[in-house]
Amino acid sequence: MCTKNGCHFVSDRLHNMTINVEELRNDTLGCNNVLHFNNAGSSLMPRPVANALKSFLESEEKIGGYETAAAYAEQLERVYSSGARLLNCSASEIAFLENATRAWQMAFYSIPFSKGDRILTSVAEYGSNVIAYRQLANRTGVEIVHVPNDSTGQLDCNALEDLIDDRVKLIAVSHIPTGGGLVNPVAAIGRITNKAGIPYLLDACQSAGHMPLDVETIGCDFLSLTGRKYLRGPRATGLLYVRQSRLNFMEPVFLDQHAADLVSPTEYVLREDAKKFENWEQHFAGKYGLSVAIDYALDIGLENIRDRIYKLATKLRAELAGSPRITVTDEGAEQCGIVTFISDNQSAAAIKSLMSDQGINVSVSDGSGTLVSFQQRELTAVVRASVHYFNTESEIDRFIKVLNS
Repeated sequence: MCTKNGCHFVSDRLHNMTINVEELRNDTLGCNNVLHFNNAGSSLMPRPVANALKSFLESEEKIGGYETAAAYAEQLERVYSSGARLLNCSASEIAFLENATRAWQMAFYSIPFSKGDRILTSVAEYGSNVIAYRQLANRTGVEIVHVPNDSTGQLDCNALEDLIDDRVKLIAVSHIPTGGGLVNPVAAIGRITNKAGIPYLLDACQSAGHMPLDVETIGCDFLSLTGRKYLRGPRATGLLYVRQSRLNFMEPVFLDQHAADLVSPTEYVLREDAKKFENWEQHFAGKYGLSVAIDYALDIGLENIRDRIYKLATKLRAELAGSPRITVTDEGAEQCGIVTFISDNQSAAAIKSLMSDQGINVSVSDGSGTLVSFQQRELTAVVRASVHYFNTESEIDRFIKVLNS
């Protein structure tokens, strides 16, 4: 247990136990101030994570940035072992990045493509990822194919298998899309990609901390995640997983003296681990805070977390379905803690404003986030209410009461 400058990891009282909501809410200062249903945007940090940030920044203030990094070297290095425990991989396969988008980009833009190559992706793919696909298509002439959904709204694995041929050089999928409650069948996708020998990039931005993630079970070659969402970590933190067998053949699109060594005026040597995807300058306080956040989630148990979140989300969907003038817009055979809906008499922005006036945090997902899916479904904007394990049934009741007032 780390106790330096008041920071601590979550108590052993939580380990391997069912979730004690009252104790976890007591560990979450924000629960005293707001009803927070915006965990898919940025969750409330628990006390140990906030203490980690504060202690690191106070040390930087008192003794300097380089000196603090040296003093906290062991805690900073822990993010790799904690990330490896989170994903069931080796610490050498983990890189720390400034956010999930940059982590995803570092993997994506480091994959070589040529004219005529194809990228297969999901209909509900995140907008930033689609922009990257389109940019690459404009530059190189690659073809982007959105794999159709099945009748439930998730990626159709049969359609995916039918689309695979020698031209496909990457399969890239968002595990949980930003604008709806569906959970794509990532392990089934992994079995298809592994059989075909095609690289598989998984955007786990919304699923990390939300549910168990095992890269061996999933079968992905690359995985990107953020700290600020369901892991309840600091903003401007993210991780990239790169499978060892892919590491040996990849050169990151950006390099510095952390990623490689300059051994002569004309020669550099790359690192052999995933840290070659990092920059030397990092958000060190956030790096420490992220390691604490990961350990906090692992001590509670990802299965416990998933089960609690799913239970709350199921109740919220049922209450919304029974509300007048409300339509739930979630898809998928499996649905998660992100609950989306529209009203036939209020805009999503108006509902968000109404909730904000009552101390309730939600967000709005518009077409930019999941444009392809939203256009197919004739949606422009939805209210996104995303629950976490520290939320309560009584908060859902209050939310519905405000919505129907």
